Amino acid sequence: MEQKKKIMKVFILNGIAATLLFISCHSNNPNNTQQSQDRLSDTEDIYMDTVHTSQNSLDWQGSYEGTTPCADCPGIKTTVELKDDGTFTYRAEYLEREQAFTDSGTFMWHDNGSVVHLKGKDTDLKFKVGENQLIQLDIEGKQITGELAEYYVLKKK
Repeated sequence: MEQKKKIMKVFILNGIAATLLFISCHSNNPNNTQQSQDRLSDTEDIYMDTVHTSQNSLDWQGSYEGTTPCADCPGIKTTVELKDDGTFTYRAEYLEREQAFTDSGTFMWHDNGSVVHLKGKDTDLKFKVGENQLIQLDIEGKQITGELAEYYVLKKK
């Protein structure tokens, strides 16, 4: 009889422990649920503005100029003109040389509306469009970083 009582006590204690463990794992605390929803709402407010882009919010048409880095000369005076009709002209003049390159063609806006892709006969460049500036991107379409990054910015004239 004594052994039956011990078995019953162990069984009851294990049942209580299992119940407490189950309850603690499946807590439906309304504060936790509300906090998660608040965080989601905050995130949506920050990242969901797809209406305003460089293409439709900035005065991007015009001529931009800057001196980009050159491996074997003091720099390349670079001029890009973006026109309303989707065409561009590009000029690269190597400083301290009598060498210049000119091209023209069309450009397209990438899906996000902040990058223009210039495609000409010999030109294949991407620029991020900012307020009164174009930022030249690398071959993969990423912003150039490092010591020389500031030299890849063309300012609007």
